[in-house]
Amino acid sequence: MKKLIITEKANAARRISTILSDGKSHSSTTGGVTVISFESGGDDYDVVSLRGHIIELDYPKEYNDWSSTSPVDLVYAPQVKTVRVKSILGMIRDLASKADEIIIATDYDREGELIGMETVREAGADMSIVKRAKFSALTKGEVENAFDNLTEPDKKLADAAEARQIIDLAWGAVLTRLISLSSGQVGKNFMSVGRVQSPTLKLLVDRHEEIESFVPKPYWEIIGKFGILAFKGSHTSNPFWDKDEAEAILDVISEHKEGTVVSYKVSPKEEYRPAPFDTTMMQVEANKIGIPPTTAMKLAEDLYTGGYISYPRTENTEYPRTLNLRSVLEKLKDGDFKSEAEEILAQEKIIPSKGKRRTTDHPPIYPTAGASADKMKGDKWKLYELIVRRFLATVAPNAEAEVTECNIDVGGEIFESEGYVLKKKGWKKYYGKYLKANDSRLPPLSVGDKVDIRSMTVVESETKPPYRYNQGSLIQEMDRLQLGTKSTRHDIIGKLYSRNYVQGNYMIPTPSGIALTKALENHGGGITEPDMTAKLEADMLSISEGERTLDSVVTESQDMLHDVAVKISEDSDEIGSEIKAALHSQQHIGICPTCGNNMTIKRSKNGNFIGCDGYPDCKRAYPVPRGALIQTVETTCPVCGLPQLRIIRKGNPPMVQCIDPKCPSNTEKNDLGPCPTCGAGRMRILYSKAGKRFAGCSEWPNCTQTYPLRPRGSISYAGRQCAICKAPMIKMGNAEECINPDCPGRKKGSKSKKQEPQAESEDKS
Repeated sequence: MKKLIITEKANAARRISTILSDGKSHSSTTGGVTVISFESGGDDYDVVSLRGHIIELDYPKEYNDWSSTSPVDLVYAPQVKTVRVKSILGMIRDLASKADEIIIATDYDREGELIGMETVREAGADMSIVKRAKFSALTKGEVENAFDNLTEPDKKLADAAEARQIIDLAWGAVLTRLISLSSGQVGKNFMSVGRVQSPTLKLLVDRHEEIESFVPKPYWEIIGKFGILAFKGSHTSNPFWDKDEAEAILDVISEHKEGTVVSYKVSPKEEYRPAPFDTTMMQVEANKIGIPPTTAMKLAEDLYTGGYISYPRTENTEYPRTLNLRSVLEKLKDGDFKSEAEEILAQEKIIPSKGKRRTTDHPPIYPTAGASADKMKGDKWKLYELIVRRFLATVAPNAEAEVTECNIDVGGEIFESEGYVLKKKGWKKYYGKYLKANDSRLPPLSVGDKVDIRSMTVVESETKPPYRYNQGSLIQEMDRLQLGTKSTRHDIIGKLYSRNYVQGNYMIPTPSGIALTKALENHGGGITEPDMTAKLEADMLSISEGERTLDSVVTESQDMLHDVAVKISEDSDEIGSEIKAALHSQQHIGICPTCGNNMTIKRSKNGNFIGCDGYPDCKRAYPVPRGALIQTVETTCPVCGLPQLRIIRKGNPPMVQCIDPKCPSNTEKNDLGPCPTCGAGRMRILYSKAGKRFAGCSEWPNCTQTYPLRPRGSISYAGRQCAICKAPMIKMGNAEECINPDCPGRKKGSKSKKQEPQAESEDKS
């Protein structure tokens, strides 16, 4: 028989071919399309990989002119499919016409099902010979089992994905055109709006407003330190909202030199293992170790197609009974986790943890092959290690701790102390590097024992605003509210950044992001609320389960969109005014002292910069500060008269500075003393593209001397050079040290390095 296999990506095509042919396949390329061929079991196979969707959904050309087509008319407008990569479809059409069997081997989810189904239909294939290979890992066992047990394609699953395509195109196109035209932002500067994107942005705007309007409330706590270990005890009435009340109690008990133990209880505590990784929790945990969700998904896809992990898009948190956990551990012995795998294999029974979600499409994410850090580098290894350690934690024993509760009477006032000691590491032995250590020992005591009072103080604090979302916590909240899917949430967050609706690691909304949200909130007919989007998500899920049809869900969605579009269209002038005002405040930096024109943020092929609107007559231009969140202020530099900006960098307090990096107000503040290498330059605080702080010579590129700097806290020149190596001495708070980490006078630190060329742009105007 002649068989044609269609995969979603080139890596998957190569891996499947290698597995099914025992490494005896060969490839040929015609017209830029590669076909992998091999013989197996008396059958001849051809394998062709797609590039995701090679067929796109869009509106007919007559709807492309924004000025001649009312956005409301797009709601019920027809949508057409066009072939994006004709060479691939032509090759598939040719091979399909000769095939006795066509096997769709794309990713097994809604999107993968649609990609495969739309391709074979467009190729004019005989649908009676089309089969489906379902697998959750690109391992030999999984792939061979999938091709030995082919199933029928799932039309309902493909319909659910197609409904999403149709609905998302309509909502995105209609709302984006309405808002962009209202605000005068067309062309490259269009205002992106979407049915998932907009309620997600509202989450960030609402949290921002909570924080900005938060008024801290002071409170006081009485804290005591007891015994030789100086363990802490907290007054049972903490917090006190009245300072006088706290100080009155302190005055009464301050005469006492010791307290009496009135209760002492030691209890065992079993600490349960974490649930297996689904997509959301994998992204959340990856974000904690510095891998943002978009990057994590790309790396996970690479690990999957490389055969190292199972399919990374899953909502399942319960390993299926068919998954041989011992076999997974055996594979991990072929890599850096050999000893850990052997320890767990030595257990008499391996009973995994379970999460609250159980689905049947794919298992949770788990490792499918061993690997080592010397062959898999950077973030790819960090993510692989995270997935391996999470798997090990789910099949290891529970941890056991000992919790101590102690109450101490001081002059009739009771102080509570808690102790925690980890007795058996269990799963924490394998996952502990991602956890915070929290051991806090109390001495063994008995009721009636006297303990010395080392100190007794009133500590003032204040209530804190709610935390800002980071990308990980936002994905968790989107998951809870059913905004988007496991496969799309990271892309939605990426759009918020790319459209400049949010900035920084903690996703602070920009003026345009806030204005857009407020406009939609006031005039958008409920589009910013998660309920409408969650309803559509549930409807699309019901298609895959056979409860609804594609046509009925699309029609319902169009009717909802029409109501929203009419409301926005009627309020177009108000929306435009609100957004234009916000865009002006976001882009306007201040007034040019030379010509009086506005200075605004402008775009170039090399990135954003601050330039004068009087160009080309006035050529004033300055770089946007690197690796920082910038906010406009109304003040001007007292030295040169240029506008100032508020600069926010992680680990450092916000500061207001002149936009000109060469202004004395900046150079004096960032000066760290003379360069010990060239003698002509001055060492200055600079920032890399990623926002990392370092010291570099002002004579770059002629002098390439640099030194690493601590990422947090203020740094200034101490006014003298090191007596040993002649490098500048710097002050950090009240401490002084040589800037040179290799100085014999201080412990060895990170090596000094050659200056990064990109540092130069800090000084370019």
